[in-house]
Amino acid sequence: MKKLGLTVLIALFLYSASGFSQAKLKFGHLNSNDLFALMPERDVAQKTLQDYSKQLEDQLVAMQDELEKKYTDYQANQATLTDVVKKTKEEELTAMQQRIQTFQTNAQQELQKKESELLKPIIEKAKKAIEDVSKENGYTYVFDTGTGTLLYWPKDADDIISLVKTKLGIK
Repeated sequence: MKKLGLTVLIALFLYSASGFSQAKLKFGHLNSNDLFALMPERDVAQKTLQDYSKQLEDQLVAMQDELEKKYTDYQANQATLTDVVKKTKEEELTAMQQRIQTFQTNAQQELQKKESELLKPIIEKAKKAIEDVSKENGYTYVFDTGTGTLLYWPKDADDIISLVKTKLGIK
């Protein structure tokens, strides 16, 4: 993938330098992982996420402790319980175990949702800064060396998907 990106960069450079293009192309790059690590908002988001995760974990531990206590009590008194009481307690234990599993699934989803919610404004702020700096300094394309993606390109650049679809015979 990096070889392909390098090949594209070299081709664009040669095309630009050969005189076929009147516009001067200017390329830039940054590592978004490094940028993100430097942003102070990230530390606040991480702390908030850790606190939220701890709350969920504490709730899960409390639920598991309750299940363990009821199971231990059930085992200790099993011999003296009537069949109806025994069956009721077993159903109760099974239901508690299912609630714990449901809680774990929901907690994991909520944690992912919270992370996305906390990181979105930070990512948007970084994107805006990258776009502003790119425009202010005349960059045509800015690449992310941390993820191997294109971060900035001119909005009026040609989207060649229709040409490629035609070439592939796709309507």
